[in-house]
Amino acid sequence: MIKVLFVCLGNICRSPLAEAIFNKKLLEQGLNSKISANSAGTANYHVGENPDPRTIEIAKKHGVPVNHKGQQFKKNHAIEYDYLLAMDSSNYGNMVSEMGNEPSKLILMRDFDPYGKGEDVPDPYYGGVNGFENVYQILDRSLDKFIHFLKKEHNL
Repeated sequence: MIKVLFVCLGNICRSPLAEAIFNKKLLEQGLNSKISANSAGTANYHVGENPDPRTIEIAKKHGVPVNHKGQQFKKNHAIEYDYLLAMDSSNYGNMVSEMGNEPSKLILMRDFDPYGKGEDVPDPYYGGVNGFENVYQILDRSLDKFIHFLKKEHNL
C-alpha cells in the first residue's frame, strides 16, 4: 500500500480537501486498494475537529465526500507515509523543522500543478467561498498529475 499524507496549517481547509478529492479519484480509477491517503496540519489549532464548513460545502458541490478529523503532523508521519505533500512553502518548512531533515518524499503540492508549478496552494481560511473554489480547482488538476506520477512511478 502506497501511503500519502497531505499537510497544511490547521488541517481543516486545504489538506482535508486534497485528501477527499484524492480518495475520490483513487476510487474512480480503481486504485484505492493500492494507494491510501490522510491529512494533517502543522499546527494543533483544530485537532479532533471537522473540516471547515466551507471545505465541506465546496467538496459537496463537486460530489466529493469528506470524512476527516483534524490531526497534527508529527515526526513519525515521515516514517509512516511514502509521500508527504505540503500545501505551501511555510508548512513545508515547518515539516522540515519537525522531522529534522528534508526527505525526498516531501513535495510541494503545486509541483504537480501545470498552471502554478512550485507555487503555494493559497490558504482560503480568511476569505469567502470563492477562495475555497479556487483551492478546489488547484487541487483537482494537481492531484490528476500526482496520480499520473504515482501510476508511472509504481507501475500501477
